[in-house]
Amino acid sequence: MMKGQDSEDVDIDLGGSSDSEDIENEEKFQTLWKATPTPEEEENIHTSTLVEISDTKPLINARDPRGINDCLKVTFEDVIAEPVSVRSGDRVWIWSHALFEVSRVWIYRIVTVCLAVPVSAISGLLFAILSCFHIWFVGPAIVCVRIGTRWLQSLWDIVLEVIVRPFLTSAGKCCGGFSVHLAKE
Repeated sequence: MMKGQDSEDVDIDLGGSSDSEDIENEEKFQTLWKATPTPEEEENIHTSTLVEISDTKPLINARDPRGINDCLKVTFEDVIAEPVSVRSGDRVWIWSHALFEVSRVWIYRIVTVCLAVPVSAISGLLFAILSCFHIWFVGPAIVCVRIGTRWLQSLWDIVLEVIVRPFLTSAGKCCGGFSVHLAKE
């Protein structure tokens, strides 16, 4: 076999070429300017930018996708109801409804502003500590216990096979001949 007959052509790209395919690929990844957004895009610009930038991708529109807090969907009619026999004035009912909804929404927002960030930080810290503890202490401890008690598992398998299984098999065969008949008197 000769050296020149089975050689393969190998192209080496040193980055100096100006192929049109390379320019098109670079334009896909690099945006030099952006057109003004349409009114629909402008409404969603804050959420879409946040979702594109964030690694954790928070769910802005679906904040309870698993329905964890379905019990908290409370409306005015779920809390306050007047029977037909006892009624307040129409204006009192309307203002009560409006005050309930406004106070529910704004007090929730105020409490959320005050507590959401600290509770989120504490929860994140707690779950990070628990994850670290589980990964670095609990998991290896369980593996060590399983390795150390492997002889106990083998002994238990022998006890089950030699003593318990034959006993239960023979008890099942002895009691297999019994039958129960129910009769009405």
